[in-house]
Amino acid sequence: MMDSWKQTTLRGLLKVEHGYAFKGEYFSDSGHYVLLTPGNFYEEGGFKLRPGKDRYYVGEIPDRYILPKGSMIVAMTEQAEGLLGSPAMMPESNRFLHNQRLGLVRPFEKKADLHFLYHLFNANIIRQQVRNSSSGAKVRHTSPERIYRAEVTVPDVPTQRKIAAILTAYDDLIETNKRRIALLEKMAEELYREWFVRMRFPGYQNTKFVKGVPEGWEVRKIEKAFEFTGGGTPSKSISSYWSEGTVNWFTPSDITAAAGIFISDSKDQCSEEGLARSSARLFPAYSVMMTSRATIGAIGINTTPACTNQGFITCIPNKGYPLPYLYQWLKLAKPYFEQLCGGATFPELTKGTFKKLEILTPSEDVIENFNNLSNPILKSIQLGLQQNENLTKTRDLLLPRLISGKLSVEDLDIQFPPSMQDKSAQSELANA
Repeated sequence: MMDSWKQTTLRGLLKVEHGYAFKGEYFSDSGHYVLLTPGNFYEEGGFKLRPGKDRYYVGEIPDRYILPKGSMIVAMTEQAEGLLGSPAMMPESNRFLHNQRLGLVRPFEKKADLHFLYHLFNANIIRQQVRNSSSGAKVRHTSPERIYRAEVTVPDVPTQRKIAAILTAYDDLIETNKRRIALLEKMAEELYREWFVRMRFPGYQNTKFVKGVPEGWEVRKIEKAFEFTGGGTPSKSISSYWSEGTVNWFTPSDITAAAGIFISDSKDQCSEEGLARSSARLFPAYSVMMTSRATIGAIGINTTPACTNQGFITCIPNKGYPLPYLYQWLKLAKPYFEQLCGGATFPELTKGTFKKLEILTPSEDVIENFNNLSNPILKSIQLGLQQNENLTKTRDLLLPRLISGKLSVEDLDIQFPPSMQDKSAQSELANA
């Protein structure tokens, strides 16, 4: 079947258009139009919003730089390691702006399918060529002309669409799971807010409040409420501390780069010897890891016993402060933690400051009821994240085999996923 595949360069398949140099004087922290940057890309491909970090644009905007739904863009600047060459598809219209650090990819009719190109840019065969085409001493970048030189072997468009359909079906399932996880997280947070912020817990109508605190509840210092610990780093100069390590050792980047709140593995693992000979401390699974240096208040929940570096305060749930309650309290207290930070070179919330803070301690029956309602929601979130992890692994195993033609699809009868049947989006792109 590979006989029908043709060797070419990207120049023969597509056009890459530069974005607009939007003026800094019109950048804003709020608005309708999101000014996209390479930071809106996942390293493995795909689009993400960054609440609190995204910039908006309030100046005049040329229409051609407002991206239609289904547009494919590619990062042409290395804003963070691994992002150069990452592609993304726009999830909606009339909101996202195409700036000069991104390339808008337009396939040539009868030569290439847009969804196939998206997966092609995610494959190492193209990604590495795009990365190798970059230059720059401080910030590496590429250009349309350099991208055009990338060499590739591709099938005809009908076969491209079949390959894209298989891979896109996985992407659609992953996105559906992401939306469900987001709704579950919102449900869990809203339940906490209703009971412990608005104080509308079951039976609140018949409860006496003393100085804003329900009778039978108390406000307790953290040092007397639950156990918490810091972290440490086994010496990097001693190879035995890291070679064939089996203990998850988390850094803040593990938390900020994670797909969700439950995290099964860290990027680096230390050995038990390294753990024993450092200030790092092993804590049980389903503790709440909160970053406490530089980035304050990013949270992850470990699913296996683990340790962290020095940039964390890790809180260990107990009966009075179970995981659902402790997680929500820490998450919503982030703005307060940021106000308490000191540090000459970077913000830091010290354990000494943290232990003196106070936490609302509900009565046993209320906290038990809350835990019984919230735990299934958190378990569903964890299950959704595990499903996405498995779907991603399967997709990533299929990707190089399909893109290279090693796995033939020509004789398969394939049903196209909904995102490839969106006629309105296709029409919008054609008229853009």
